[in-house]
Amino acid sequence: MASVNKVILIGNLGKDPEVRHLEGGVAVARFPLATSETFKDKNGQRQEKTEWHNIVLWRGLAEVAEKYLRKGQSVFIEGKIRTSQYQDKEGNQRYSTEIVADQMTMLGSKGEGGSTSGNYQEQSASAGGYSGGGNTATAGKGASSAFQNDEPDDLPF
Repeated sequence: MASVNKVILIGNLGKDPEVRHLEGGVAVARFPLATSETFKDKNGQRQEKTEWHNIVLWRGLAEVAEKYLRKGQSVFIEGKIRTSQYQDKEGNQRYSTEIVADQMTMLGSKGEGGSTSGNYQEQSASAGGYSGGGNTATAGKGASSAFQNDEPDDLPF
């Protein structure tokens, strides 16, 4: 039976990306992404619901995020859902759900300076580094296969 784990989001960064460099210089960036929808409730009043998503970028995508992404900026994210379970310090079972992105497009920035845009995606197999020109860059294979770890990464974000 075939299965698909694919997520497509367009939203705004809730804060600047937090970037860490792991052993071997592997970069990982994390940030919350807000997606909102508006609807009318049963009384005809307009309501807005915001959903928050934990986004994780690895390697080259993390470096691009560190350099160009800022709080409030709009981005297109494509990736997959990853849920991890772990035990906290009190022994309670905890779950963490993240979107591990393999493609990112900067849609613009809020505030001064106009807009910024660019397409970034992970490249498959053994290719690494950045390639191409213009607004497109590719990053090496993502940690989803290169950094399989079922335990929490002990990063404080």
